[in-house]
Amino acid sequence: MNRIIPIKFEDGRLWLLDQRNLPFESKYLEIDSVDKVYDAIRDMVVRGAPAIGVTAAYGMVLSAMECQSDCCSDILTKMKKDGEHLKKARPTAVNLSWAIDMMNEKAAVLKIKDPLLFKWDILGEAVKIHEEDVITNRKIGENTLKVLGSKRRILTHCNAGILATTSYGTATAGFYVGKEKGIGFKVFADETRPRLQGARLTAYELFENGIDVTVISDNAAAHMMATGEIEAVITGCDRVAANGDTANKIGTLSVAISASYFGIPLYIACPLSTVDFSLHTGKDIPIEERDHSEVEFILGKRIMPEGIKVRNPAFDVTPAEKITAIITEKGVVYPPFKENLRKISLT
Repeated sequence: MNRIIPIKFEDGRLWLLDQRNLPFESKYLEIDSVDKVYDAIRDMVVRGAPAIGVTAAYGMVLSAMECQSDCCSDILTKMKKDGEHLKKARPTAVNLSWAIDMMNEKAAVLKIKDPLLFKWDILGEAVKIHEEDVITNRKIGENTLKVLGSKRRILTHCNAGILATTSYGTATAGFYVGKEKGIGFKVFADETRPRLQGARLTAYELFENGIDVTVISDNAAAHMMATGEIEAVITGCDRVAANGDTANKIGTLSVAISASYFGIPLYIACPLSTVDFSLHTGKDIPIEERDHSEVEFILGKRIMPEGIKVRNPAFDVTPAEKITAIITEKGVVYPPFKENLRKISLT
């Protein structure tokens, strides 16, 4: 089914499908250093919380490979230092720090003195994170089908698909698993200003994989709900606080408010690794503010007079009370989220 492979690690090199150029050009960038991993995450060559996490895991492999010391403790020291640097590339997506911490924890308990074997085992841990992401995404898809029931006309915002993960996606997983089972969906994709991830990426990958997709402007979502053309909303997310407040691409809050007004269910699809139990509410989630040029230009063309003030927050936080359920690989979590997210994480 999947005709798109966003992340590959071959011959000691990380290869990333450059999402900045999609859908007009399909090109892989060769990433051979931890500094280039940082740049790729910061500059959105790769984006989407799970994909950033997998990329960061391979970034830690490159960190280890760069170390020329014969002492495994020196490799660990370098990985910890590089990991702290990588975490600064994009502060909102918790999968970034989760994957880095996971790699460092795994490396710290390795009882191998040979540095070459040590590095091979570190690579093995990154591959596990990659493979587990595929399995997790498919489970999210299975659980999505259960929660949607007979609903077939679905709105999604931004891109939480194959390109934001490694396969199936999160918000899109149900569409792909449904296709495998002969179940068809009509998907509406918000264009998602300012970087147009819905129009450029979600529409591209769904179309390439034979899913019925229609792009609408961000301003059209409430109208489509009012006319009865949308039965449910599914989005991914970059971080979930312990109480269920959820950070996702800017504009998600507007969609959530509209869905609540029209009585349309809003589902958040994400792996449990995206839940940050250290943060009590969404007020604690750091919101990345990106360069003003992303708003001033579309595809390289300036769309406003030069010199005008611009704000460009990349994410907003949807309060838990606007969310119908959170779909995870372990099952569907309903309110009260503070209690039920903790319960399902311990199963």
